[in-house]
Amino acid sequence: MNIPKVKLLIGGEFVESETTQWRDVINPATQAVLAHVPMATPTEVSAAVSSARRAFASWRKTPIGTRARIFLKYQQLIREHMAELAAILTAEQGKTLADAEGDIFRGLEVVEHAANIGTLQLGEYAQNVAGGVDTHTVLQPLGVCAGITPFNFPAMIPLWMFPMAIACGNTFVLKPSEQDPMVTMRLVELALEAGIPAGVLNVVHGGEEVVNALCDHPDIKAVSFVGSTRVGTHVYNRASLAGKRAQCMLGAKNHAVVLPDANREQTLNQLIGAAFGAAGQRCMATSVAVLVGEAQQWLDELLSRAQTLKVGAGINNPDLGPLISPAAKARVENLIAEGVAEGATLRLDGRGVTVSGYPDGNFVGPTVLSDVTTEMSVYRQEIFGPVLVVLCAATLDEAIELVNANPNGNGVALFTQSGAAARHFQENIDVGQVGINVPIPVPVPLFSFTGSRASKLGDLGPYGKQVVAFYTQTQTVTCRWFDDAASVGRVNTTISLK
Repeated sequence: MNIPKVKLLIGGEFVESETTQWRDVINPATQAVLAHVPMATPTEVSAAVSSARRAFASWRKTPIGTRARIFLKYQQLIREHMAELAAILTAEQGKTLADAEGDIFRGLEVVEHAANIGTLQLGEYAQNVAGGVDTHTVLQPLGVCAGITPFNFPAMIPLWMFPMAIACGNTFVLKPSEQDPMVTMRLVELALEAGIPAGVLNVVHGGEEVVNALCDHPDIKAVSFVGSTRVGTHVYNRASLAGKRAQCMLGAKNHAVVLPDANREQTLNQLIGAAFGAAGQRCMATSVAVLVGEAQQWLDELLSRAQTLKVGAGINNPDLGPLISPAAKARVENLIAEGVAEGATLRLDGRGVTVSGYPDGNFVGPTVLSDVTTEMSVYRQEIFGPVLVVLCAATLDEAIELVNANPNGNGVALFTQSGAAARHFQENIDVGQVGINVPIPVPVPLFSFTGSRASKLGDLGPYGKQVVAFYTQTQTVTCRWFDDAASVGRVNTTISLK
């Protein structure tokens, strides 16, 4: 069988790496090898950055309307190739076809937002700030920017990054996850077809050495990262030390607080979907349910609904597909066992699940642990699998205190029919993204992704208005034009402009 090699993109050309180090891209449902991905050499990384630096000289001066039209064309191409992109994504990442389309669509929304760059990149102007003096600001691009993306959203998160950076007038070097780079590369091909010029977008593949090279390279001005807390902290510290802007979206432990007055049917359905969708491999997955007061009586019904979910290969569109790798499966199963050993009650066990026709898949079924405390490893660690841990609280204030004591601040949800309770919760909760009867409160691209505390390093989030500020630098221009007919005044050595 002739297994394809994933290419690099340098200077507008897809080139085969000269590396001696390759990694297999593996179908998580079958363990079939889909492709070989290179660990790019230092020379190849340097060539990609140099290509982006050369392209920046002309791209930064490209009319804003021209940039916008490229992304109008790009969103059209993504829509036309949605089924193809979803099939690639499912094969290499494992998520269901329906969820794969959702992955792509949420990225597509950012592309559509990038097409609106003309109104997003407006500066400010004030006339006669002093005698005959006007001041205006210009949002100038930074130069070469880099993005490092995770395995769990191989379409959405690259589309969070390079479209907005490029629309703002920067050039870009992208490093996709080496575990599932194929859908990312197909999106890159479509971006070039849409009209992104040679060198404006470049792609390298690799592991720690390539990440470090991007953090260290003097020509890269900003680094965007989404992934684990361990790697993201390393990226933020290393890139910042090298004088770069950095935004790093890290790990999470997202809670759903359920009040007894909530709509029972809707709450349970949304909680199940948010906990077990994408096999729990979402940084915004609802991995903790906090049942308040009489809502603790809902646990049995939650379990019965979770038991109905179907596990299978993503191509067959079950409720949840496999985990990304055997190592990920082993880690999740070990954490479940550790939770039981620490005293949690295993109410639903997804270990050992079998899927007909897929004996080698990385499958773990929906798992629920109750009687969990905040000291247990299943609560303290981000499991990143289809595992829901259940805690109880007597009051809403007790639940708020529990959530705020957790170091992470990516997302939280409250289920209630009380506007007063919702207002009290929103004002007192210390989490960046809050959902009221919305279990995964990821905002649409009109707003920015605003995770906080230990879930985020850097003060500006991806997409929305914040990312325009991240990818641009404000230049303030103060000008005065003299009338040649006016008499020449005396020399003034003060700082006044009067």
